[in-house]
Amino acid sequence: MFAVTSSASSWSPYSWRSRPAAQQPKYPSVPDVDAVVGELSKFPPLVTAWEIEHLRRQLAEAAAGKRFLLQGGDCAESFKDCDSDSITNKIKVLMQMSLVLVHGIEKPVIRVGRVAGQYAKPRSTDLETRGGVTLPCYRGDIVNRPEFDAAARTPDPFLMLRGYERSAMTLNYIRALARGSFADLHHPENWELGFLTRSELSKEYGGIVRNVSRALRFLENVLGVHVDAMESVELFTSHEGLLLPYEQAQTREANGRWYNLSTHLPWIGARTLQHDGAHVEYFRGIANPIGIKISKTLTADALRELLTVLDPDREPGRVTLIHRFGHDQIADSLPRVIRAVREDGRTVVWCCDPMHGNTRSTSTGIKTRFFSDIVSELKQAFDIHAGEESTLGGLHFEMSGENVTECIGGSSGIEEADLLRAYKSEVDPRLNYEQALEIAMLVAHRLQS
Repeated sequence: MFAVTSSASSWSPYSWRSRPAAQQPKYPSVPDVDAVVGELSKFPPLVTAWEIEHLRRQLAEAAAGKRFLLQGGDCAESFKDCDSDSITNKIKVLMQMSLVLVHGIEKPVIRVGRVAGQYAKPRSTDLETRGGVTLPCYRGDIVNRPEFDAAARTPDPFLMLRGYERSAMTLNYIRALARGSFADLHHPENWELGFLTRSELSKEYGGIVRNVSRALRFLENVLGVHVDAMESVELFTSHEGLLLPYEQAQTREANGRWYNLSTHLPWIGARTLQHDGAHVEYFRGIANPIGIKISKTLTADALRELLTVLDPDREPGRVTLIHRFGHDQIADSLPRVIRAVREDGRTVVWCCDPMHGNTRSTSTGIKTRFFSDIVSELKQAFDIHAGEESTLGGLHFEMSGENVTECIGGSSGIEEADLLRAYKSEVDPRLNYEQALEIAMLVAHRLQS
């Protein structure tokens, strides 16, 4: 499909095409793909190079233990959910979680949403069979559609244009929220979602809000000024850089460096970390800070090789290592990874993803995650990092701003029988608003102690 060649030493936004590319859809028309990439290449970028550099500096501080990274959002965004309520609710969850963390750990929190571009998802198989009919699997709205029929499941390159449009609309609205009265710390009640009022968590969260409001009023009274800086917040975006034609199209040169301007913080998933693969080739040339998802299958030697390729200059803030082992594997897997990075003399942001290693299916075939497994992996992550004289500097969650019932457990008391009541995800199960806030409170309590 892609005939461009490149040498091992040279790099360009399309040099990845000379490498084996995992997890890419099989489009029926190559000319259509090229036409879409050409059109996307002329569109305005979604983010700017100076925003990206600002985030990189903050991540360098997180690697030094001076900030904390909170990264969360949908497992896979849906085109149909590109509406004001859905976007606002996602941001509300991030805002509330960050407020709880800032109050508890007394450090600045970097807010990064899996939003405005998280439209592609890796899959374990290329095909799906139902009732004797086999079709391509659903790879996210930017590739094909979830309905099980041949027309919907055929990869359509023109969906990349729809993905760009919805990313632009989402990001435009997020920026308006971040700079408007919605984000004003003087009025944190703007971030509340009604169904939390029925929860015991509302009492603790209400106390945090009152403490923050009193502290802010005290500061303003002492200084005799209104703290205008509290009326806006910084929100960055992230998504998995999976669909390489789309990522290539938004890669632009600025100040002598190449940036992926579709998002601030792209990451490489665990399924596309092949040392000689197309994704590693693409990511090595962009100047963005990058995330690397680490699973139990990645050896210490392979990780060292990847870091040599992806961060040859050992640039502070360049790499965030997002480990996702599972509660039953983290004790065996995480220590060797921490030691490998330390022995290599590198400083990275360590981030725990307690979601992806803890997915299981019920007896009726419904994908879910147990809240107790998620909490167990988080607690072990803190303990292991402390034991290795390392610092866990961030959290990575799949969560929703809706009152979904996709993960079992937590103070909301969701049981297996409740899953079908409000199970909306087309791909992976997400924490609901209440479960996400409970996690933030547990982490804040842990870091306080």
